Amino acid sequence: MPLTTQPFAHAPELARPLDRVRSSLEQNLELPERIGSIAAGSALALYGLSRRSLGGALLALLGGSLIYRGSTGYCSLYRRLGINSRQMNDEVGVPGDKGIKVERSVQIARSPQEIYRFWRSLDNLPRFFEHVESVTPIDDLRSHWVVKGPAGTRLAWTAQILTDREGELISWESLPGVEVQNAGSVRFEPAGDERTNVTVKLQYYPPAGVIGAAVAKLFGESPDQQLDEDLSRLKQLLETNATVPSVV
Repeated sequence: MPLTTQPFAHAPELARPLDRVRSSLEQNLELPERIGSIAAGSALALYGLSRRSLGGALLALLGGSLIYRGSTGYCSLYRRLGINSRQMNDEVGVPGDKGIKVERSVQIARSPQEIYRFWRSLDNLPRFFEHVESVTPIDDLRSHWVVKGPAGTRLAWTAQILTDREGELISWESLPGVEVQNAGSVRFEPAGDERTNVTVKLQYYPPAGVIGAAVAKLFGESPDQQLDEDLSRLKQLLETNATVPSVV
């Protein structure tokens, strides 16, 4: 005789654990990205509501969607793109062409060797990278980074140097298990008359993912703008000192 009923089908106390398992399996955002989404969404919603206009209402709705994204740990866009930041956190650097890419250059009236030595002393980096609080060398290749995150938070990771050619190139990538996956390089190219073209390339997952980077642009916090300003500070710092700081 076929079974026509489903025992325990109406037992809510048995259904709840299954719901929790299903919800966990559907999550595709790691914790720092969820926190960043909620922080960015809250700021955007408050800003939109303060405008008291149709445009403000749309911004508030976008903020609400970011809050929902962070609270549930699920992003439908990521699912369509096949991205799961919970899994990617176990990898080094940023795999493939994923994440945010930024490239900026500046010409500095210093020799490639001088600028290289200044940059290679990693504790100099917070002097011109505005959002970097500290870079602490662990050994010849690894270093611990602490940066300012969204809504007053702090993010940290460990990075390792991949390529180190004096006066020419430094490249690096984050190690597995970090809060912000990232990779980058800085190239020092002679430009004549003791001048150097410094080119920085960065690739990373922002704390609130691709959507968070788009929201940041609404508040003038776009990654390319930040890097332009950071390199301008580096140029001013090196060109206005008779001797390059922390090198001689």
